[in-house]
Amino acid sequence: MFRSGTMNTMNILVLGIGQRLRGDDVAGLEAVRLWQEKYPHSSSGVRVETSELPGLGLWDMLEGMDVAVVVDALQSRMSTGTVIRLGPEELASFKPGTGSAHGWGVAETLRLGFSLYPGLAKCRVTLIGIVGRRFDLGVGISLEVEKTLPKAAEMIENVVGEWL
Repeated sequence: MFRSGTMNTMNILVLGIGQRLRGDDVAGLEAVRLWQEKYPHSSSGVRVETSELPGLGLWDMLEGMDVAVVVDALQSRMSTGTVIRLGPEELASFKPGTGSAHGWGVAETLRLGFSLYPGLAKCRVTLIGIVGRRFDLGVGISLEVEKTLPKAAEMIENVVGEWL
């Protein structure tokens, strides 16, 4: 794959996770959409996907990838709108107290996948988590989360830029 006159041999995935009808849970989808708008030069050399509920299908999405940037809403005691970045090492120690808004979170799914399918372990996963507070059906995205989407998009760009 060629980009800006250089050869990119990395298979990179940017994956936004979230449910559009559950308030702040849309944050992962919206951050990836905004990243594609603000940084089209980077997103052209990267596989970009979104998923409302990937579950164990996350493993299939990661198959064959060298790098994955997964963007998802989190429930946490941290302030609403906080954006965190967890690399592969931090994901391995990620505790259920700060987890995905989907119950069984991305970190737990990855740990299980890596233990069952060692081939997945070659994929270097970075999770960009956006702390939300409203996850009820039919509510809109909170102002705090909406205001932090540009920061999340910039963080996606930084991670992708490290690999391109």
